[in-house]
Amino acid sequence: MTEARIQAQFFESADWFYQAAEQLTRPLAAAAQMAVGTLTSGARLWVAGSGLAQGDAQWWSQLLLNRFEQDRPPLCAQTLQAELGDLHGVPALVRQVQALAHPGDLLVWIDPLGDAQAGLLVEAAHQQDVAVVALCGNQDAHLRAVMTETDLLIRVAHPRWPRVTETHRLALHALCDAIDVQLLGLDAGA
Repeated sequence: MTEARIQAQFFESADWFYQAAEQLTRPLAAAAQMAVGTLTSGARLWVAGSGLAQGDAQWWSQLLLNRFEQDRPPLCAQTLQAELGDLHGVPALVRQVQALAHPGDLLVWIDPLGDAQAGLLVEAAHQQDVAVVALCGNQDAHLRAVMTETDLLIRVAHPRWPRVTETHRLALHALCDAIDVQLLGLDAGA
């Protein structure tokens, strides 16, 4: 029973990845273009995640800062720190965007479960003239309400949050690869 259930998790995930590839390839390519445009203009990538996705944000910014699969110069990607707490009801991430972000920067927000506070973060980014790429799950109404035409919402439309999170992690690796390919002039077919 246990082994069959474990195997079913792998099969469900693999089946979903095939479906997600068709849905997410184009928006992820657009996100990579936005990131490359930001980095080549001398601006910064700010990365943050909701709840446990904060760990994914930290992981991704470290891959960009250090390296993915190829040696390259460090890329200017920094994780906003959610554990700093709130001040007078204003989420710490919002305060950091207000203090640190500059026009032309890009905020990458990872939100698999639909954090109701995310709208405040996106609005703060817009006040700083910062575009937003948001990776989300099914619960994205709060984001759709505040996103503009300069932003990109990448929705992983799976009903189970573990599949959403797994897809976000694969998407972040695909973004690293696409950014490296564009910046280093690598063979995109490899």
